[in-house]
Amino acid sequence: MSEGSGAGVHQVCERFHAAIELIGGRWTGAILRAVFTGQHRFAHIRAAVPGLSDTMLAQRLRTLEAHGLLERRAAGTGSAAQPEYHLTRKGEELGPVLDAVIAWSHRWITLPADPSGP
Repeated sequence: MSEGSGAGVHQVCERFHAAIELIGGRWTGAILRAVFTGQHRFAHIRAAVPGLSDTMLAQRLRTLEAHGLLERRAAGTGSAAQPEYHLTRKGEELGPVLDAVIAWSHRWITLPADPSGP
C-alpha cells in the first residue's frame, strides 16, 4: 500500500478510495439508508430523502445497480407493475458501515439551529 518517492509517504489504498467515492457521493448514503429502512419504491425513496430530485435519484439508483449494491425487481404484474429496489448481498454488507457512520454522526455532527425553534 505504500508507494511514492519520499520515505514514510503512504498513498491511500485505491480500493478504499473507490469505496468512499461510491458510498460517499452526494445523496448516495441517504438513498442506501432509505432502502435499508424498508423504502423500496422510487417514490418512497424520494420521499425519505428531502431535497432529492427525480433525476438525481434515478442516476444514483442506476449507479448503485451498476456497482451491484442494489437490484431492481418488478413488483406486481401487468401494467400495475412498479420497480422496487432491493439490497444485494454486497449492499447488505454495508449495514455495519452505515451504522458506524450514523453513530459517529450522532456524536460529532452538529445540526444548524432551527430558526423556527425557541
